[in-house]
Amino acid sequence: MKNKFQELGVNLKTRVSLLASFVGSMWIVFFLSVLFPWLHLDSHGVEPRTISGLQGILFAPWLHANFRHILANTSGLLVLGWLCTWPKVSNFWNATIGSMLGAGICTWLLGAPYTIHIGASGLVFGYAAYLVGRGLYIRDMLSVAVALVVVAAYGMTMFIDALPLTPGISWQSHVGGAIGGILAARAGRVSRASLR
Repeated sequence: MKNKFQELGVNLKTRVSLLASFVGSMWIVFFLSVLFPWLHLDSHGVEPRTISGLQGILFAPWLHANFRHILANTSGLLVLGWLCTWPKVSNFWNATIGSMLGAGICTWLLGAPYTIHIGASGLVFGYAAYLVGRGLYIRDMLSVAVALVVVAAYGMTMFIDALPLTPGISWQSHVGGAIGGILAARAGRVSRASLR
């Protein structure tokens, strides 16, 4: 019994450390951009259909326009990111990579010219879509329950924010992140099936 509690403690500590360092790194970059505005870190976002804009596929999630922007993304990253770490931490990385690539590529292809897209909302949408996709593809009771909770808590807001309705909000990043999350969940199902 003691070993099970120790194992749970290690699992919790690993996940807390992972999320704290991941989201914390975004806050560090944000404070650096505030303290040293002449670095123009925001210029490293996704600039659609430009060669230099491709760097934003990797960097955009760490760049935020203001305090309200990063604060809005933080809660989704922590809650949905936490859920993505179960049952394996590798799920979090699969969801993160799929979401980043989906959000970045979709924004690069579909974004308006002469714009720069920044922020981690594509990751938030990707995590939500990954969790819903995992429920659809794996179909065990826990995955389905988590998917239903995510849809109930975030579904309507995310649907609205994925539409091109609000100027200044990158719906392309939201849609792309969701597509990337779904594809990551599907890839996880395929790899799991191949182990049987």
